[in-house]
Amino acid sequence: MAHATKLYPVRKDFDAVSEYQYYEFQAIDRPLDEADKEALGRLSSRATITSTTFTNEYHWGDFRGDPRKMMERWFDLHLYLANWGTRRLMIRLPKRLIDQSRLDDFVSEVDEVEVHGSGENLIVDIAFNSEESGYNYEYQEDGSGWLGSLAPLRSDLLSGDLRLFYILWLTAVERGLLSDHCEEPLPGIGPLSTPHMAFAEFFGIDQDLVRAAAASRATGDRSFSFAEASRIVIESIPEDGKTALLLRLANGDPHVGAEIRNQIRAAWEDTDVQRRTVSEIRKRASAVREERKAETVRRKEAERLREEQEAARAQRARLESMKRRGTRVWGEVEREIGYTNPSSYDRAVALLVDLRVLARENGSEVAFAKQVASIRARHGRKKAFIKRLDAHRIGLD
Repeated sequence: MAHATKLYPVRKDFDAVSEYQYYEFQAIDRPLDEADKEALGRLSSRATITSTTFTNEYHWGDFRGDPRKMMERWFDLHLYLANWGTRRLMIRLPKRLIDQSRLDDFVSEVDEVEVHGSGENLIVDIAFNSEESGYNYEYQEDGSGWLGSLAPLRSDLLSGDLRLFYILWLTAVERGLLSDHCEEPLPGIGPLSTPHMAFAEFFGIDQDLVRAAAASRATGDRSFSFAEASRIVIESIPEDGKTALLLRLANGDPHVGAEIRNQIRAAWEDTDVQRRTVSEIRKRASAVREERKAETVRRKEAERLREEQEAARAQRARLESMKRRGTRVWGEVEREIGYTNPSSYDRAVALLVDLRVLARENGSEVAFAKQVASIRARHGRKKAFIKRLDAHRIGLD
């Protein structure tokens, strides 16, 4: 399986100040030795290089290295982010742990994904550009932290967990590239882990579709639990096979656990479970979207009521304080007006707004109106102040 993926799409016409590119690589299975770090240092004198990472960012210029070749030679993970809308993730995996033929069921319609071989490894290359894919990313000038959030996905893939590819399949659903009767490539993907949700967020994949795909299925979809499958698979391994696995584990093979979990997952997944169609997932996504919108409305209304209640309590406290200060408040109003600056005008008007409320409460509205009329007459040339009074209809009622 191979799709044509650009190395890095051409950036927009950003000026030198606003350009931002972030490169991060991680070595997981084999740490870098001194010769490796020296070779990497020749690619960039400004990169931060450790025995397991290579990190660099640019606000102008470009990286001289070839990320794909670096993945083939040194690294297991790579993340790239540019603030003009390009995002890329590469994952290197041992071929013997991945059934490449299965992957085409997920991403045959997703041009942003390429899987290519490199010796004993496969490299999964995922690159989305907002101009070409239609996904809109938030303007961002900090790529740090993303790869740490996404790194556990590699272990998931090595253990046979292909939900990452299901999420990519959802981009074809989102774009309308699949017919309504097409079935999902896995019997659901829930419950999603935090790294899976971070993956969908990083590439801007429709969160409502993702949640619809992860929605709980009816109980009894599988004939036995994952724990039962684990016991069955491990008990079925012949003694010499168990010895070989233990020897590999003792010799530091990092993939023994992944191989076993891969076998368990294959035994646990029931291929006879009924799978949803694209149409059913879209309908569920629409329902999720409406539920989310309704929840947003409820949350905003609750926040509005809370703010109103807080404002009412704050105003009541101010009014009680005004009652204690009596006529001195009018002197405060005159003093603020006398400062003749925008903030003092705002404070004067705020005092008058509260004084109007007090006047309505104690039946002194006529006296209040006379005081405001006097203020308007004496300060009529202060246009900015009068404009504020008019905006609050103070003295216009």
